[in-house]
Amino acid sequence: MTPPVPRLVIAAPASGSGKTTVATGLMAALTRRGLAVSPHKVGPDYIDPGYHALATGRTGRNLDAYLCGPELLGPLFLHGARGCDIAVVEGVMGLYDGAAGEGELASTAQVAKVLRAPVVLVVDASSQSRSVAALVHGFVTWDPRVRVGGVILNKVASDRHEALLRQALESAGVPVLGALRRTAGIGTPSRHLGLVPVAERRAEAVDAVAAMAARVEAGCDVPALVALARSAAALDCAAWDPAAAVAASAPPAPVPSPGAGSGPDGQADTDAEPRGQAPADAGPPVPGAPRIAVAAGAAFTFSYAEHAELLAAAGAEVVAFDPLRDERLPEGTRGLVVGGGFPEVYAAELSANEPLRGAVARFALDGGPVAAECAGLLYLCRELDGLPMCGVLDAAGRMSERLTLGYRDAVAVGDSVLAGAGQRMRGHEFHRTVVEPGSGTGPAAPAWGVRGPGRRIEGFVQRNVHASYLHTHWAAAPGVARRFVERCRTS
Repeated sequence: MTPPVPRLVIAAPASGSGKTTVATGLMAALTRRGLAVSPHKVGPDYIDPGYHALATGRTGRNLDAYLCGPELLGPLFLHGARGCDIAVVEGVMGLYDGAAGEGELASTAQVAKVLRAPVVLVVDASSQSRSVAALVHGFVTWDPRVRVGGVILNKVASDRHEALLRQALESAGVPVLGALRRTAGIGTPSRHLGLVPVAERRAEAVDAVAAMAARVEAGCDVPALVALARSAAALDCAAWDPAAAVAASAPPAPVPSPGAGSGPDGQADTDAEPRGQAPADAGPPVPGAPRIAVAAGAAFTFSYAEHAELLAAAGAEVVAFDPLRDERLPEGTRGLVVGGGFPEVYAAELSANEPLRGAVARFALDGGPVAAECAGLLYLCRELDGLPMCGVLDAAGRMSERLTLGYRDAVAVGDSVLAGAGQRMRGHEFHRTVVEPGSGTGPAAPAWGVRGPGRRIEGFVQRNVHASYLHTHWAAAPGVARRFVERCRTS
């Protein structure tokens, strides 16, 4: 059994209650006290972990039971928390909210139970007094396996208001570990997909994190929060290891036979429970250390740290480049990974970098392996909002009024640099753009058969290019990384 890592889960009854302020501020306050703090975020959020990293000086990591499976939550947590004195896990939405129609799956409550971690409930106390006790009582008693160890009151109007709230909560038997006054807000601006990433506003983000830390220091009982974190029980699992994960990858599910594994519209049948099953070529690291360039910078900030770790464990040399500034790919690039972010915000700058756009197009045309997700898909298109992009795919991207958001179950339609035909994965979509294929048939095939909501085919597979709106977590399918590295070595 692994020795216990002191840990807290910061949750709330609903979104907008102040979880990010409290979690990030607590991380920064603990770091200021000389503790090594491991930051985590429940769910597929890419932006909050950037603020967590700024607060702690350590990589922010996600814990997603839908994408990775509940069985990986403990190992991934321990992997991120190696060498740390304490861990803080920021929840998602309301404490008991999870994947739609899936019960507690992917909820903050499920993560807290798997991690055996006490929960601190951040409550928006505005416009209520005694009723706060009924609210907290409901959350405490809904699932007895979730241990709510304390409450932090947010948006408290005055000393009198705080006194009324504390008096009411005495009857609920839950300690009040902090009270934060109502303020005009901290400088964490939002736009169409949430907070603006740290990479786009680092100076302002530093000030915002400092302000969050000051609020927590002034309004919360930090020693009591540390004592609560130290009450967490040990976990009976080992830390996740990327090298071991690559080596232990299992072969994929068999390719569905015609009529037996297809839906009524001829698409891949996604009704079966998908888990990240790795391709059959899993095994020891790939020799030769092919160099894989990973897009970074302000336009491409959405990524999971485990992806680069898996690529390195599979034998690759991973290097970063910034499509906004670099006019060429890193020398010796044998593979290209372009993840998510906000290319629509930086479309003009990305388009203006003609030398790099040309280099990416030539690399793909010459058969170089490319894995692109969401923003990466848009970057590979012919154009985005009328501005020229790389032109690898005969498709046009544009902003839309509609937000596409949610978990997805997917099956690989055919073989690609990432997956073998029939491989099942889970993913997440999060965008306000649409991609419209060109009028010609073109050389591209679909990447995924997707369920949720409805059935459809999605993405593009073209030579050694795999581009899709789906964000996937490769820790659930470590053989994906090895397959990509192998293709980089041999292409």
